[in-house]
Amino acid sequence: MLHQTSITVLNRFFHHQPHSLFTKPISRFPFSLPIILSMSTSHSSSNQHKFTNRLASEQSPYLLQHAHNPVDWYPWGEHAFAEARRRDAPIFLSIGYSTCHWCHVMEVESFEDEGIAKLLNDGFVSIKVDREERPDVDKVYMTYVQALYGGGGWPLTVFLSPDLKPLMGGTYFPPDDKYGRPGFKTVLRKVKEAWESKRDMLVKSGTFAIEQLSEALSTSSDSGKLPDGVSDEALRLCSEQLSENYDSEFGGFGSAPKFPRPVEINLMFYNSKKLEDTGKLDRAKESQKMVFVTLQCMAKGGVHDHVGGGFHRYSVDECWHVPHFEKMLYDQGQLANVYLDAFSITKDTFYSSISRDILDYLRRDMIGPEGEIFSAEDADSAETEGATHKKEGSFYIWTSEEIEDILGEHAALFVEHYYIKKMGNCDLSEMSDPHQEFKGKNVLIERKDPSEIASKYGMSVETYQEILGECRRKLFEVRLKRPKPHLDDKVIVSWNGLAISSFARASKILKGEAEGIKFNFPVVGTQPKEYLRIADKAASFIRNHLYNEETRRLQHSFRNSPSKAPGFLDDYAFLISGLLDLYEFGGGINWLLWAIELQETQDSLFLDKDGGGYFNNTGEDSSVLLRVKEDHDGAEPSGNSISTINLIRLASMVSGSKADYYKRNAEHLLAVFEKRLRDMAMAVPLMCCATDMLRVPSRKQVVVVGERTSEEFENMLAAAHTLYDPNRTVIHIDPNKKEDMEFWEVNNSNIALMAKNNSAVDKVVALVCQNFTCSAPVTDSSSLEALLSQKLS
Repeated sequence: MLHQTSITVLNRFFHHQPHSLFTKPISRFPFSLPIILSMSTSHSSSNQHKFTNRLASEQSPYLLQHAHNPVDWYPWGEHAFAEARRRDAPIFLSIGYSTCHWCHVMEVESFEDEGIAKLLNDGFVSIKVDREERPDVDKVYMTYVQALYGGGGWPLTVFLSPDLKPLMGGTYFPPDDKYGRPGFKTVLRKVKEAWESKRDMLVKSGTFAIEQLSEALSTSSDSGKLPDGVSDEALRLCSEQLSENYDSEFGGFGSAPKFPRPVEINLMFYNSKKLEDTGKLDRAKESQKMVFVTLQCMAKGGVHDHVGGGFHRYSVDECWHVPHFEKMLYDQGQLANVYLDAFSITKDTFYSSISRDILDYLRRDMIGPEGEIFSAEDADSAETEGATHKKEGSFYIWTSEEIEDILGEHAALFVEHYYIKKMGNCDLSEMSDPHQEFKGKNVLIERKDPSEIASKYGMSVETYQEILGECRRKLFEVRLKRPKPHLDDKVIVSWNGLAISSFARASKILKGEAEGIKFNFPVVGTQPKEYLRIADKAASFIRNHLYNEETRRLQHSFRNSPSKAPGFLDDYAFLISGLLDLYEFGGGINWLLWAIELQETQDSLFLDKDGGGYFNNTGEDSSVLLRVKEDHDGAEPSGNSISTINLIRLASMVSGSKADYYKRNAEHLLAVFEKRLRDMAMAVPLMCCATDMLRVPSRKQVVVVGERTSEEFENMLAAAHTLYDPNRTVIHIDPNKKEDMEFWEVNNSNIALMAKNNSAVDKVVALVCQNFTCSAPVTDSSSLEALLSQKLS
């Protein structure tokens, strides 16, 4: 986000300029009629292609979707920039991603239209960018559009000078003038006219915009640390602001459209733990209740895929019912983690079951042959095999007749449980389906208490749940025969880092489930240790395919081969976070060692050593006009928030000058964002948690010593993680492993000494250390649980 003063300066400068005529940010539903996507030649077999452009040789699924448009597209790069300079023509930049509904709409309406393609080809050099492949490019021009017009979205439409300065921009444009909005044809003609008649003014304003944005987004701090009191105030303020926005009827912190924003839940859980530890139990329970209601409403709503598992992107209504149907990996990883946290706090298997539901969906549908985890599934698909149109949600919705035909004798029970109606059930809110797109269709939602319906049908709740599970399995098998939504099988390092974290954490937290618990489809009852294997394999894929051992640098993404884009801050930060979890929850010392190596590279590439904080990119690519220090914790947490927590965690593991170095960088980073923490805490919930973590006088350490392959070692590690405690570090060491002992002797000799002193044949020993004092060693998991349950003075 920009500082308000910079936005004001920009708005004053651009007021009444030509480009202010061209755009206003739009919502998801800008028109009164539903848009149906034609399955055009750009998606059909090669022998039907009338056009082929340069995007055909790219790896990105999004760019490949446009490879057969009549538009003469270029990928982002010097070839395109040189052509714009040669022709002295403005650049038309279109940014989107492969599972973006409105990107598909604009393609069908405009980029497949030969008349519009001629306007583009004659007057512009057209560049197509996948925002998931080049988030650095997207950040520059999205920030520009947001600063000028107060909002943004995808597809992002921006016109640039040949030297890449923004001239004007917007989001989605219909092909023709409609509803008081200029159509894309009009926009193209007006931009061309402005370029020919008012070029100097446009270029000057674009240059000014970039200068202002650069100044606003590269804030620094002369002070090395936050003033006293800021951390307490930021945490309190963020919690209060979220509580004020809480929807007590349907859960969530805000109104429709409702996005799952796991960082909000992280903040509320963190704050409730702090309140609990300081004896404010009523306020802690109040805070937790808001989160539990939110998590339950989300899991019961249509935003959750009851048949196949996992969560859709967001709900268009206030009751979490009708979703925007795309599924994103970054949501799954974060949501699995907050449901795991809820289980750690409550021991209620409702929450652990939802975590499993998400992870089992990823395991089944989103993991490649070498353990790589894919990015996303589209919202749109054909209604029937061979259909010429795609519609949003087709894969996921049902008619009541389909339910009755498939489920037979159990249809009535299922219909009542999931609010199925003959006329369709998207009627719970005026926002659910305002344009009757889903008339006669049903999005599954749970609205009644299962025990109530089970009693009505004269059966136990357990039997009732088993029947529902079998019904969901039958629907799943039928659904498999439908045309599937497009899978974006790109592998993004940052999002894999989020998923690695959740798989690793599940491997120990789920060992706290009661023995003999029964799971119903789509949950398959995976053994918890299998989740650790999945995390290990995903991390290995990144190390093998996206990491250069010589330069110690990451590449950002992979599809068939590594992308040209280098790793960005989020790739390093999210992966380090995932690797720390992978180690703490039972992975080998190699993952901790790699996390430390990656932190060194991150510091050398992104750290502002004088001003504090991390930039989002390396600054080595001259075509990327901004280096931004991002702080907003949105659908994804910010790289700076995650980095702060990583530094705090690393400082609690190593000792001496290295630990001091990590703490200093964390302190300086937070000082950079002091104003944000004071004035807009709700925008940075995870950073608010990080500020408090840094102020904790002594982070709790649990040290587990023993043979890593033994069952008791597994149980002891599970006990170490059984309680929710974000200010705990778990260190495990096998004294028989040379690499373990060598690592700790170099990085923290106290840990190596503890391992030597507590090494015992056929025994696993655990110690809890805090305030420079360690407990007496315990040798069984129940004793460790009891020890961790005590309030240490």
